[in-house]
Amino acid sequence: MKNFAGTPGTVTGLILRLFQCLFAAASIASMATTKSFFNFTAFSYLIASMGLQVIWSFGLAFLDACALAKKKALHNPGLVSLIVVGDWVTATLSLAAASSSAGITILYFNDLGGCGVGEECQKYQLAVALAFMSWITIGISSLIMFWTLAAD
Repeated sequence: MKNFAGTPGTVTGLILRLFQCLFAAASIASMATTKSFFNFTAFSYLIASMGLQVIWSFGLAFLDACALAKKKALHNPGLVSLIVVGDWVTATLSLAAASSSAGITILYFNDLGGCGVGEECQKYQLAVALAFMSWITIGISSLIMFWTLAAD
């Protein structure tokens, strides 16, 4: 397997995983600091999906950091296949959660005028934006991992 930018055990791979984890954790923090996020199923799903994203990305970031410290390439086809499947699953869940939360945010707060408290609305919008940013980084990682698997 070739060493593409973003593959496991590279600095760019570690940076992508850290950004995934950071954006997902920030999305959770923004959503969880509101008073009534639990009243909306989509927002609860966003927190659950981003929680899974934090665990997955942090685990792979730790794996990348260990590989960098040992100067070892992580190009075992079985491991790469597992990472590809995990990336695609978490990418799909993240996109679904971000999209459904964005839809509820727009419908409820803009169209129905249900947003009386401005700060809470901004936190919802920030959480959704951060979730999309997390999805973009996981999407990049999943495409790189698929490309790495296909290049073998």
